[in-house]
Amino acid sequence: MAKTLFKKYNYEFDSGELKILNTFTKQMINQFNSQEGAQGQNKNLQSLKAKLESGEDVIKLTKAEKIILVNQLKENVKHLAAQMEKAWFLKKWMYKSLHSQYKSIIQNHFSDD
Repeated sequence: MAKTLFKKYNYEFDSGELKILNTFTKQMINQFNSQEGAQGQNKNLQSLKAKLESGEDVIKLTKAEKIILVNQLKENVKHLAAQMEKAWFLKKWMYKSLHSQYKSIIQNHFSDD
């Protein structure tokens, strides 16, 4: 199987996914703003946020933006799964909704990695 040298990072998200990713990106920016030495990631996150808010049908990400987004989504899925184990009914229900939304985005758009 031949490996392609150049890969396109073009994604078509529906409006619900865009809302989720916008909120998620804003949270990541706030998190990285409080950390020292995260200027490079913060720059990529600001660029990602602008692209998600652009309203375009096809979102063209750079490799760095895609890697940060996918890694953070996967980490959040793991974190939410762990939180669901400990939580009571109402909190578990809220976590399960977020968990399934993040997992769906990963499976629908980033599972080819």
